[in-house]
Order: sequence, then C-alpha cells, then structure tokens
Amino acid sequence: MAAEKAGFWKGMVLWKKIFFMLAAGMVVGMASRAILGGPGGEAFVTTWFKPIGTLFINLINMLIVPLIFSSLVVGLTSMDDIKKMGRIGAKTFAVYLATTAVAITIGLAIGILLQPGVGIDLAASAVVEAKEAPNFVQTLLDMVPSNPVDAMAKGTVLQIIVFAILFGIAINLAGEKGKPLASLMESLADTMYRLTDIVIAFAPYGVFGLMAWVAGKFGLDVLLPLGKIIIGFYFGCLLHAVFTLGGTLAFFARLNPMRFFKGIISAQAVAFTTTSSSGTLPVTMECVQENLGVSKPISSFVLPLGATINMDGTALYQGVAVLFIAQAYSIDLTTANYITIILTSTLASIGSAGVPGAGLIMLTLVLTSVGLPLEGIALVAGIDRILDMARTAINVTGDSMVAVLMAKSEGELDENIYNSDT
Repeated sequence: MAAEKAGFWKGMVLWKKIFFMLAAGMVVGMASRAILGGPGGEAFVTTWFKPIGTLFINLINMLIVPLIFSSLVVGLTSMDDIKKMGRIGAKTFAVYLATTAVAITIGLAIGILLQPGVGIDLAASAVVEAKEAPNFVQTLLDMVPSNPVDAMAKGTVLQIIVFAILFGIAINLAGEKGKPLASLMESLADTMYRLTDIVIAFAPYGVFGLMAWVAGKFGLDVLLPLGKIIIGFYFGCLLHAVFTLGGTLAFFARLNPMRFFKGIISAQAVAFTTTSSSGTLPVTMECVQENLGVSKPISSFVLPLGATINMDGTALYQGVAVLFIAQAYSIDLTTANYITIILTSTLASIGSAGVPGAGLIMLTLVLTSVGLPLEGIALVAGIDRILDMARTAINVTGDSMVAVLMAKSEGELDENIYNSDT
C-alpha cells in the first residue's frame, strides 16, 4: 500500500502536487486555528510550518541573482542581430505598458461598480508614514549600478538587469574575442537551470508550509469585514487574466489560451504562495520553455525584464485600493484624478521591485499623486498578504503571456509543444 501511494505521488505532475499541498496547507492552517484558537493557532503554524515555507523561499532567492544575470546575458548573446534585439525589446516594453494600463483601468472599474469603501469608517485607522517617492530623474539614475557586484550582493534586480543587458551587448560587440565569455555564460545558465530543477522539486512542500502559515495566521477573521474588496480584487484579476491576457493570445497570436493557462499553472501556484514575481522566476522560465515551447533566447530576455517592470496584478490592486480609500473617506475623484492614477500606476510599476509587499509602497505614491489620505493604507495593509497572493499570480501570468506573444511574433515558438496535452 505504501509503495502504491509513493508511486501515485511520484507519477503526479508538478502543478497537481503543488495544488494538492496548497489545499492541504490551508486545511491544516485553519484546523490549527480552530482547535488552538487564534493566537495559539498562529503560534503553532509559525513554529512548525512557516520554517518549511521560509526554507523554500530562501532556496528560490538563492537562484534569483545568478539566474537572472546568466539567462539575460545568454538571451542577448543569442540575438547577435542588434536590430532584432532592439525590435524585441521595444515590442516587449510596449506590450508590458499596455497590459499594465488595462489592468489599472479594470481595477478602477471594479472599484466604481462594487464601491468597496462605502460605509467603512477609516477615521480611527492608524496613521501610516509614507516613504517619499523618488523623482523620475532619480529613478532613472538608480537603475544604473555604480557597483555591479554590490547590486548583486543586495539583490537589486533592476540594476542587475541593466548591467546584464549592457554586458550582453558588449559581448556581442566584442565579436570573436567575446565568444569564450558567451560560452561561459551559457554554461552558467544551463547549470542554473539544472539547480532550478532541484529546488522546484521541493516546491509542493514549501507551498504547504507557506499556506498552512497564512491560513493559521489570518483565518477568516481578517477576511470577512473586508470581503467586498477581496472579492472585487480577485474578480478583477480573473477578468484581466481571461480577457486581457488570454484574449491577447487568442486574437493577436491565434493561440488557444486554455493551453497557455494549463502550461503556467505551476508558476501561478508558486507565485500565489510566495508572493514574489522575482522569486517565482525560475519556475516561470521552466514552465514557459518546457510547457509552452518558448525559445530560451526569448524567455531569457523577456521574463527577467517582466519580473521587474511588468506588474499587471499590482497595478490592478492600485485601482481597487485607491477607490476603496477614496470612498471610505467620501472623497469624489475627478476625471483628471482617474487619468493621473492610470498614468502614475503604469509608470510606477516600472520601478516596483518584484518582491512581497512592493504594492503597498507603490500605493503610497499613487495616493500622494491625487491627494488622498495615506491613513487608509493601515486598513488595507491588514489584508495585503491575501491581496498580494492574487496580484503576484497575475504579474507572473502577464510576464508569461508576453513571452509567448514575443516568441510567436519572432517565429521562435514551438507550437507542437504549446499544443501538447502533456
């Protein structure tokens, strides 16, 4: 019997393992809270289950810097045609901005229709001190690392990406003398892919630990009073995924969106539990290449870039959260305010790091741009983890969609793999 169970588990595909353990973690977390009470359940899951999830996140974080750097350099050196590199870069950036703008618009529409903040009194909320947002010029300056090694040590992803792009271009310009270095980077990237396989095998157990901790920590207590904003936001994410992202593939690439969603389900599950676009990057790259047939040069260039500058879910969150706070304070927004929110959220997403909690930092910038009270963040912060799970999954879905779209447009999509049932 034990052997049969072991064989059943071994034969199960990764995404099914992840979702099985995700559900099991939720049951264990809720049961712990019900049996031991709120504080007791939280202490129990924090002591026994959170370390499992933390270990998984540490393993994922271990991969991020070398994987981003090596894969991005290899992606650039594989495109020795400078015109092709510029063409793909321009198309990728344009699609990222377009989908982000659509996402924030959906978020605003959800906020207008559902009015999640009406009837909620935020007057007693604690004041949250906002960090001063850097100006546009400073943001551009901060993208270029004064010390690439320091940027890698600190995990400053945007600076690593800029250095990797310049480094890859320099290798191409070096011609024959740069080829040994290009081969070395390709060996490093392939080694990182193999290391990623090892780490991803631990994903179901890490997801179990994280989900048990989240369910045991929050339970239903924090969800019920703010159920409207949670339901509205998750509904908005579903709309964006199906119609914006899936619709783009169906209309522009003539691809079956259901195959797409099936191919990236493992990455979505990991993103949902880790709440980190950058942390999910190794899984995303594996899914896009092996399940959807995107070439390594395209995925190695588009996905690391998307994990940093493409924040569809985070932008959608801004729309719902801003409307929630405005309605809670009975503040009417003008058409100019809505335009400002769309533009600010779209541009701010470029510099928003793909790490847990980045949405709250970005929210302070958007609130400031239209003069809304920052105190409202205090209440939203209470359910931020629940919202962060969905918005990260959408961020990763958006990155993957653009990778498939770029591969299709460049003739570098293996449609036999894409349309495969496995």
